[in-house]
Amino acid sequence: MARTMWDSSVGKKTVMAVSGLIMLLYLVVHMIGNLKIYFGAGEFNHYAHWLRTIGEPFMHYEWTLWLIRIVLVVAVVAHATSAYQLSRRDIRARPTKYVHSRPRAGYATRTMRWGGIILALFIVWHILDLTTGTVHSGGFQEGHPYQNVVDTFSTWYGNVIYIVAMLALGLHVRHGFWSAAQTLGVGSRTRDRALKATANVLALLLTAGFIAVPVGVMTGVVS
Repeated sequence: MARTMWDSSVGKKTVMAVSGLIMLLYLVVHMIGNLKIYFGAGEFNHYAHWLRTIGEPFMHYEWTLWLIRIVLVVAVVAHATSAYQLSRRDIRARPTKYVHSRPRAGYATRTMRWGGIILALFIVWHILDLTTGTVHSGGFQEGHPYQNVVDTFSTWYGNVIYIVAMLALGLHVRHGFWSAAQTLGVGSRTRDRALKATANVLALLLTAGFIAVPVGVMTGVVS
């Protein structure tokens, strides 16, 4: 049954919707945590340490954090795989161009694929920058996330990469939330307006919330 579900377009869209909502929930929590940087180095570093001690003493140090990471990796892989296979299936189903031009789609809809690629590349850079420190500028300091964040956003390219990725995220969330609602059968004529408004608000809040961190560093509010 699971294989039959996965092989169908409806099954892949459902996987995309569920995995997307899992990532959306994480993004909301992650954004709120990021904004703690405005309360100073002590507060932000304490929050980062707390993430590694969630569930103690029942859970060992960092076990809960690694469990969250595993769930996120599975969600990202499932989301990306479903999107790619659906895209290839759509191309195979329409090997020739339309006789008549297709209706003009919204900007977010037309950039979903490129937005996904941008976000995938950003995730790799973000991990190498602030988790492993491999590409970090200014000397990566283990256990000092506040200083590491300030170092990253003290460079022009760090700001450009992050802000472009967050703009792509906003567009992705705006269209993705709406699509997920339709796939999971939540949408209806009476709910469509509320769902569209929710998608717009979520996209705006996430974009503004994440971009607030590099803006804080650039303006000297966070230093």
